[in-house]
Amino acid sequence: MEPTASAAAEVATLCSELIRFDTSNFGPEGAAGEREATEYVAAKLDEVRIGCRLFESEPRRTSLVAEWAPEGCDRSLQPLLIHGHTDVVPAVAADWQVDPFAGEIVDGYVWGRGAVDMKDFDAIVLAVVRQRQREGRAPRRPIRLVFTADEEAGGRKGSGWLAEHHPELIADCTEAIGEVGGFSLTVNDQRLYLIQTAEKGLAWLDLIASGTAGHGSMRNDDNAITELAAAVSRIGTYEWPARIRPAQRQFLDAVEDVLGVEVNTDDAEITLARLGSIARMVGATMANTANPTMLSGGYKVNVIPGQARAGIDGRFIPGHEQEFYDTISELIGDKVRYEVVVGDVAVETSFDGALVDAMRASLHAADPGALAV
Repeated sequence: MEPTASAAAEVATLCSELIRFDTSNFGPEGAAGEREATEYVAAKLDEVRIGCRLFESEPRRTSLVAEWAPEGCDRSLQPLLIHGHTDVVPAVAADWQVDPFAGEIVDGYVWGRGAVDMKDFDAIVLAVVRQRQREGRAPRRPIRLVFTADEEAGGRKGSGWLAEHHPELIADCTEAIGEVGGFSLTVNDQRLYLIQTAEKGLAWLDLIASGTAGHGSMRNDDNAITELAAAVSRIGTYEWPARIRPAQRQFLDAVEDVLGVEVNTDDAEITLARLGSIARMVGATMANTANPTMLSGGYKVNVIPGQARAGIDGRFIPGHEQEFYDTISELIGDKVRYEVVVGDVAVETSFDGALVDAMRASLHAADPGALAV
């Protein structure tokens, strides 16, 4: 069904207004908090008589849970969880053509930090729910709406905290829908709608090299920075082998049918380049990854420090967690160690069942040429 005019008109405004809340998440000790943005979401739900509860894992780290089960929905059915997060990764204003927290609409697009990840999705959910509630169009089953804090730093103060302290809030939900979505990919006149069925595990690592401190003018064969730099270089240039799981295989099979060519896993990204900008995202799902992202060490140019550190953003394919950590241990060598700053499991589900059937039916109703992959 096409969105009603008022929902379509409202969604860009909601997205812009959400962007104006600076919910930058710099990590465990560097987040301003999501309170105002979450209170904004609560107010928009309250306007259409949908009550909600706010939870704080610590001051200003606010998450929201709401139950949308109006008259007309079948409350004997288990709820569908629809979830989003309100925090964003930081933005350096000098790197932007517009103020990243102004939520400007330019050339028909909403610009700003969170316009893609994921205040756009939050706005879509709010617009649809508000419009249906105003028109009295109940969902078939109850909907559990959850907007969490801290997703961009691993979720310990958001979804992780809710799962640990309030598991009853989602224990009755059998399926969940979250980011990413809302777009199609056209290949050879065929519109593909990508539905994510797996998520790589998370391994944010702190590499620590220890050595012998000393004066910068002296020879030093136990230099922490030298050892760390070598380990970082080995990790950054390592080519992880392809690991094709059922989720990737299903997608590649669909792409092969549309492109009319076989996708060889050894050079998949070359073939997938025909898909456009999404090729890099798809390529990243086919192997473990580990990217150096931060470096620190030393306090004066003529002093060799006793310790140096680096940050690594690691992700591992479902079923290949141990391979990831074993490889990292080999790459860093004997003089560097790692600590897991944030770790989370990899998950995977099959692309079938009633929820997938409902997605396909909904896509076909709006776009008869839709192919869900």
